[in-house]
Amino acid sequence: MSKMARIMKLSALISVFLTLIFALLKITPLTITAATFSYHLLMRLGVGFIIDKLMHNRADYYHSWFRQHRFEKALYAFLRVSRWKAALPSYEPELFDRHQHSWDEIAQAMCQAELVHEAIAVLSFLPLAASVWLGEPAVFAITSVLAAAFDMLFVILQRYNRPRILKIIERLQQRS
Repeated sequence: MSKMARIMKLSALISVFLTLIFALLKITPLTITAATFSYHLLMRLGVGFIIDKLMHNRADYYHSWFRQHRFEKALYAFLRVSRWKAALPSYEPELFDRHQHSWDEIAQAMCQAELVHEAIAVLSFLPLAASVWLGEPAVFAITSVLAAAFDMLFVILQRYNRPRILKIIERLQQRS
């Protein structure tokens, strides 16, 4: 298990524990905060687990969903992805290690990682429903938007890197 996986799982456990403690102590603002944090962590772990069990890092990286659109190259240049991409952590860095996997396997893992983060970004808005009962819609909106934006960084990273990996795969296919 990678360092990031351990941190995520431990953080989820701690946040659930804090949610229970704050709820027992009837400290509502802290209970809501800890519960929201718990949701985001547990949801991320759950989505990753489910998609991994369904896909097993197997995807058609030539499917239209995974193709880079014309506007993306300019967008990634504008966002300066090349400058910050290495700073993002990876939950399972071994899946993208060219010494452990073929370029084909890495491209498929990239597609799966993209799907995981896209699903997480969408599900990040589910806590907005809690604002109906708990109030504070602005707080839930801010946390949802920030959580979704964070996951979209990983989607951008996968979509930025994949065309380069596909060029390597195509070159290797032409050689053989």
